[in-house]
Amino acid sequence: MKKRLWLWRSNWKFASIALSLQLVSILALAQVRISGTVTGADGKGIPSIAVQVRSTTSGAYTDGNGAYSINANLKDGSYTLAFTGVGLKPQEKTFQVGATKTFSFDVQLQEDVLGLNEVIVTGTSVATSKKKLGNAVSTISAKDIQYSAATGIDGALQGKVAGAQITQNSGNPAGGISVRLRGPSTIVGSSDPLYIVDGVIVNNDSKQLIDLGGYAQNRLVDINPADIERIEVIKGAAAAAIYGSRANNGVVQIFTKRGKSGKPQVSFSTQFKTNSIRKKLEYNEYPFRFNNTDVNDKGQTAVTRYDYQDKIFSTGIGTDNTLSVSGGTEDTKYYVAASSLYNEGIIKNTNFNRNGLRVNVSQKLNKILTLSAGANYTLSNSREIPNGGINEAYGALTGFIFSNNFINPDKDPITGLYPSTAPVAILRRTNPLEAINRFDFRQKVNRFIGNVQLNAKPVEGLNVDLIFGLDNYTQTATGYIPPKNTTPSYDGGLSRRADATVLQTNTDLNVSYRKKVNHWLESTTGLGGTMQYDRTYLFGGTAQSLGAFGQTLNNGTIVATESRAERTILGGFLQQTFGLFDKIYITGAARTDASSVYGKDNRWQFFPKLSGSYLVSEEDFWQESKLADIIPSFKLRAAWGQSGNLTAIGVFDRFTNYNPIIYGGSAGSVSPAQLGNPLIKPERQTELELGTDISLLKDRLSIEFTYFNKDVKDLILNRTLAPSTGFNNRFLNIGTMTNKGFELMVKGVPIQTKDVNWISTFSYTNNKNVINGVEGNGVLPFAGGFGQVAAVNGYSLGAFYATFFARNADGSLLLTPGGLPQRERGVQKANGTYTVGRDANGQPSGAILSKVIGNPNPKHVLSWVNEVNYKKFTFRMQWDGMLGFDVFNFTKRVGDNANYGGLKGYEAELKGEVAKGTSVALFSIFENWIEKGDFVKLRELSAAYLITPKAGKFRDLRVTLSGRNLLSIDNYSGYDPEVNAAGQDNAVRGFDFVEVPLPRTFQVGLNVNF
Repeated sequence: MKKRLWLWRSNWKFASIALSLQLVSILALAQVRISGTVTGADGKGIPSIAVQVRSTTSGAYTDGNGAYSINANLKDGSYTLAFTGVGLKPQEKTFQVGATKTFSFDVQLQEDVLGLNEVIVTGTSVATSKKKLGNAVSTISAKDIQYSAATGIDGALQGKVAGAQITQNSGNPAGGISVRLRGPSTIVGSSDPLYIVDGVIVNNDSKQLIDLGGYAQNRLVDINPADIERIEVIKGAAAAAIYGSRANNGVVQIFTKRGKSGKPQVSFSTQFKTNSIRKKLEYNEYPFRFNNTDVNDKGQTAVTRYDYQDKIFSTGIGTDNTLSVSGGTEDTKYYVAASSLYNEGIIKNTNFNRNGLRVNVSQKLNKILTLSAGANYTLSNSREIPNGGINEAYGALTGFIFSNNFINPDKDPITGLYPSTAPVAILRRTNPLEAINRFDFRQKVNRFIGNVQLNAKPVEGLNVDLIFGLDNYTQTATGYIPPKNTTPSYDGGLSRRADATVLQTNTDLNVSYRKKVNHWLESTTGLGGTMQYDRTYLFGGTAQSLGAFGQTLNNGTIVATESRAERTILGGFLQQTFGLFDKIYITGAARTDASSVYGKDNRWQFFPKLSGSYLVSEEDFWQESKLADIIPSFKLRAAWGQSGNLTAIGVFDRFTNYNPIIYGGSAGSVSPAQLGNPLIKPERQTELELGTDISLLKDRLSIEFTYFNKDVKDLILNRTLAPSTGFNNRFLNIGTMTNKGFELMVKGVPIQTKDVNWISTFSYTNNKNVINGVEGNGVLPFAGGFGQVAAVNGYSLGAFYATFFARNADGSLLLTPGGLPQRERGVQKANGTYTVGRDANGQPSGAILSKVIGNPNPKHVLSWVNEVNYKKFTFRMQWDGMLGFDVFNFTKRVGDNANYGGLKGYEAELKGEVAKGTSVALFSIFENWIEKGDFVKLRELSAAYLITPKAGKFRDLRVTLSGRNLLSIDNYSGYDPEVNAAGQDNAVRGFDFVEVPLPRTFQVGLNVNF
């Protein structure tokens, strides 16, 4: 009993001493108040500026007027107050806590031209300064895309990211976009980057559920660009290594708008736009046609020619409206936005409608925990007119190009029937006006993207993030062709429906600890893990021989298909960064991944990373010399890393998947064409990048240069097998691919005065892509290019590989005895090489030869953006272009042919300027249809005026006039060299087969802030 009493008294004494020490510590802290205002160069308050007392947890954000106030418990001593904001140069103020307990600091922040101090958030959820990174990262803010007049985020990024080739493949109202960062990284998969929205890995598939002639929507079109706060584009494998096996194509991180403390801020924006065709094809206007196809019969008959394009194209209109409310307190913040977009296409009866609701909420639970959640719901509908031509023979523009334009396409006023506009003897195509007015093709998408994040800061420097992300959408496509039509295949009518239900989840735990070890060493450690799951259900049904009424599948004879797939990915990473003397930063990282797509022997993959940066301009010898005046900032950086790829094969492609069959009333299975390969493993990409960031002229001019070398090994190719195997093909790791080049961005402020601010940005990317390791004859054709596009050893991906002209020794055309051009013949060898053959008369002999006749990959991608602010006026102009690439003009190949002859090129034969039969001879010589695709476009042009009323409830009002795709400087004979009939296909690029051209868009807008 005495012992227990002694223990109790001892513990009580200890507790009393500990409590006394705590009280002494608390009493040693002083209540300090810090306040002030943050303004910009124009003298106006800047909201959302972070004001932080360094080495403490005390801080605040400025309100809508730029004001801030901090109440902090601080010991006596010296402190630093830091002011930081996106796109602005940081500032610091020092103060001494002692007798003085109240401080006031008013600061003016200038624009950060070089952007070395931009805050970047990597996959570790650790925010870091751009100047500390050893790799190139591009940041795009909301103001960079607000005048773009683009429907989707990816389109708004065109010309704004060095090292990125962003191509709009179709001019449809929700036309698909292809994004390549530093070239393609695979052959049979996708080269699109990984997209992450507020921590959610989102699906950006381009599913063409029913054949629309190659056209497909990107699912990124479901996100309203007006909701975007900023975008970070991570291009290199060294930067993306911590994302593992999904990041070999780079990473695009999208951050949406959040609420700020202060009274509610209401914003409303509305835009009205028009879309029109920028350029029409020159059509055949010659008022005669040949009586027959006999080359010796020159007899002609008078006809009337029609311009079908006037009947197909029209000016579409559109509206885009967004209403948002944001605000909150220090503990609770919110952002709510509702939007509605309606956009008509330039093809009659096409449109896209998107309605959305976004909610972002953040709640500080206590001093340690913060809970945030985000939700975005989108409902979109579209009406499509198919182009046909890829897998089907129905469509509007293909109907136009396969027509004899001396036939009036209008429906008969008495019978109401549309005439066939193609010759009976040749494969019939659809009357284009019937496709527009009678066909009914639609798509509908319901999508929900949500996230829940719990952040904990238990001690100074320790940050714990738990993130759960969900992306779920259902896409439904329907198509209806009524009975008794002009299609070659569905005279009895056609009804189609297909559904895709896609679910993706990701759960991520990221822990980071940042510590200033001493005055010269800073350490940041990151540790994390992820669990990802996705599931895709596809169902499709087709019905033919339809009844007179009804569009549903049960109105005819039904054939249905279904597929289901799911996969799981596990991963973990460790990353360590050391900062030495605030001038040298070294980062090392390692990630391991497991994916259910691959067999157990190759399931786990390891991806390392190493990078470093050296701020040479922070050295004393630099600061104390004239170099500091000439070059205020000079940084060297280098990065090396590896990443993988999960897009190259399907979920079950490693198996030999036997197909079910009913034979004689009994169920069975038949052998598939593709043999499985359980040993297939992910493609592996290794990249080295070297670069420098330089500022000149007192930080009014910046230069960012990066050299990159991407080497992909274990490239997955679908190799053709010997017939004796019983299979046609098999996936094997046998190929290699390299991308070598450099990217340059120069940004300057030529004029910076009180009233005028001119910012000019030029970016340039050079890349050379080469493929090797294609076995067999060194050529792997792709179906989407009608067999004329291939992977060829020693050439770029998607090279045009087809027939070419027979020529004499002096390079002139070797003509037939009848005076017509002809294809070259001889002996075909491996890798596209050949030996020319000649008969006794000097004419071509042997097999028809093929070679690489063009390259759709541009050597040069460039952009020039200028923004001038004069008082309350803002003018913005963006030129961008691609040079050094070819386009396969399949449109002209058909339109100039004698069987159809609707384009201007056929007139020469009708007029006798070339021999009759020339167009038929040229039809099979594909070299003739390769054209230079070089273009420079006036992509964006805008003017805005800001009104700031001195009275009333309006904070400001902005009126904007903008345009998109206004001018194209090119020598291409087609609609537009920026087009691809194969849609977002990774391998088939630059293939023009009457895809809808990009429209010229004008837009007037009004933005009001309350």
